[in-house]
Amino acid sequence: MKIRRIAIAVALAGACCTQPVFATEGGLGRPVAGTSVLSGVGVVPPEEVWIASIEELYLDGSISGSRQVPVGGRSSIGLNGEVAFTLATLVRTWGNFGGWSLASGFTLPYVWELARGTFAVGQRTATTSDRASNLYDLYFTPILAGWHFSQTDHIALSFNIWAPTGNYEAGALANPSLNTWTFVPQIAYTHLMPKYGLEFDAVMGFQFYTRNSATNYQNAPLFTLDVMGLKKFANGWGAGIVMGTVQQLGKDTGPIPDRLDGFVGHDFTVGPILTYGMKVAGKAPLSMSIRWVPSVTSTNRLSSTKTFLATATLVF
Repeated sequence: MKIRRIAIAVALAGACCTQPVFATEGGLGRPVAGTSVLSGVGVVPPEEVWIASIEELYLDGSISGSRQVPVGGRSSIGLNGEVAFTLATLVRTWGNFGGWSLASGFTLPYVWELARGTFAVGQRTATTSDRASNLYDLYFTPILAGWHFSQTDHIALSFNIWAPTGNYEAGALANPSLNTWTFVPQIAYTHLMPKYGLEFDAVMGFQFYTRNSATNYQNAPLFTLDVMGLKKFANGWGAGIVMGTVQQLGKDTGPIPDRLDGFVGHDFTVGPILTYGMKVAGKAPLSMSIRWVPSVTSTNRLSSTKTFLATATLVF
């Protein structure tokens, strides 16, 4: 398999993954639907290489003021959130072992966020805002294992961990941490049709959260699925469509979600993606992409028509 056809990155939580601002407690959780699937996401190179990637996510969303939203140990009447999230990822592949291609990865995230909520103050309500800018929770992929069924069909199995390393303050609307460990088993699939320049990619995962000790909030597990169809052209450009969904499995628990019937949420996004691939110094593959994945439907999660993700991945 030629490295020039490889464009993998650790699927962030769905950042890529998997993104920041609020917990399910605040209407989002770590994943942003439609942002974890990448070109060649199911391909783990059998060669020993390094893969460096940078991702920039921007999201501006809200939950209607007709809904109560648990956030930071309080209950807001509606919620607005804006976030710019940068993730720098480094992946090392270890070669082929018994037919499996193995790799490990690490992501250093940085977040800027602005949140606005409305809270009851006696018989009246008051709107308040909060912002934060700092390093976010660290993301690890101890093991990523790929299997190549053929030259055109590939899968990648991974176990990923978000560690609560960022600063967290109970009662704050904006926090550069979720204050929970999050465990993310995931499977990715890539099907290539080189004769037609077509590619199909999919990422499916589950997210399991520990309890937030500061607010006694327990997020229910989340199911995530992102799929992408891509047409690549001879000049290096590509275009396609991305669809994604986040589905909450069960009810959240704790003093506030118990009053809100578990605050069960789900959403669905769909939008276009544009890609470009080239070689640096004639040998190191560099792939770039930009996508827009607005919300089509959303319940108890931030709904956004302004969700953009730009990525760049270098294999060396």
